[in-house]
Order: sequence, then C-alpha cells, then structure tokens
Amino acid sequence: MKGKVLLLEDDLSLSETIKEYLEERGFEVESVYRGDEALEKIYERNYDLLLLDVMVPGIDGFQLLKEVRSQTDTPAIFITSLDSVENLEKGFKSGCDDYIRKPFALKELLLRMETLLKREFGKKEQIEIDPHRYFDLESDTLYIDGEPVSLNQKETALLKLFLKHPNEKISHEKIYDTLWEYGETPSDMALRTYIKNLRKYLGKERIESIKRYGYKFIK
Repeated sequence: MKGKVLLLEDDLSLSETIKEYLEERGFEVESVYRGDEALEKIYERNYDLLLLDVMVPGIDGFQLLKEVRSQTDTPAIFITSLDSVENLEKGFKSGCDDYIRKPFALKELLLRMETLLKREFGKKEQIEIDPHRYFDLESDTLYIDGEPVSLNQKETALLKLFLKHPNEKISHEKIYDTLWEYGETPSDMALRTYIKNLRKYLGKERIESIKRYGYKFIK
C-alpha cells in the first residue's frame, strides 16, 4: 500500500473518480463530503496525505486545515476551482503543501502526491538501512540481500515511523497513535511482538528500548 489518503470532495462523481483512480494505484482512500466530517476523521485517525476541496459544506477547506495544523503535519493538497492568486496565497497560509486547480489531470494529481510522500524521506525511493537491508517506499517492502521480507501492516507502519525519525526517541504514545486507529485498543503486548519481529530482521542493536518512555531506531 502506498499510503492512506483522506479525500474531502463534495462532488460525488469527482470523488468517486479520484478514489477509484488512486485505489487502482495502491492507495487506501477514505472519502468524506463535509468539512466537519473531515475534521473529525483527522482527529480520530492517522493519514499519510490529505486531499481537500475548499468550498464544501460545514467548515471550508482553508479553515479546516488551519485548525488541524496544530495537531498534525500530514502533507495536504488543496484541490479546488478557486484560481485567484489571493486564494492560492490563502491556501498556503492555511498550511497546505500544494495547490491544484480544477479541472486537473488525474496523472498530475498522482505525481504531486508521490512527490509529497517522498519528501518525508528526502525524496528517496529507497531507504538504505545498511549494506544488506533497504526499505522500498514504492511497495512498502523491506528487503534483505535483495529478498523481500513479509511484515504485517502494523510492523510496516512501525518501521516507517522509525525510518522517518532515525536516532530520535519515540514515545509509546506516538507509536500507539500511529499504529492503532480510533476505536482500536492499543496493546503493549502486541507492540512488543512487533518490536521483536523487526529486531529479528534488522538486528537487536537497531532498536533501543528506553525504559518507561519508548524506543529509538539506531541508524
């Protein structure tokens, strides 16, 4: 899976077209049609990218992103028919990473999305862990000596979190928020199992336990 996307678009036909196109290319897409509904989803769940129309029922896209920017730095693209320089400026001031005017080609949207997602990892397509191991961002797959390793969804999410924050302390709370969706109950026992499995593939010395706090990925 390339990433989880929240799509806010009140044109049902366009929303379905975008959703279908992105899902065919490996994204998981959750569609909403109102700004207040999108706001609730962003507070409840973790997304890799936000696609936000501006003129929608409830809270508009500009105000929505401005409000959530204190809580999340998730990359965001406005998709809107508003084409003035003033609206473009307003969009970037509200915290967006990119702004695409309607009508647009779906391929252009895809390219902009992929560029933003790579930016989180320094625009790399592969993250080298050591001479024998690397993580492929295109397929979300860990490779050891050229062979793919089978990780479950939460193990993959945990590895990506570590790779985004090498040599940094990451709290249990941050890990729980990343791995478990709203409504799911975080499990310390499950987390220890995921850590054990990653250590098996990466080496015990790669993941340092920090007592009563969390973990650190050593790179």
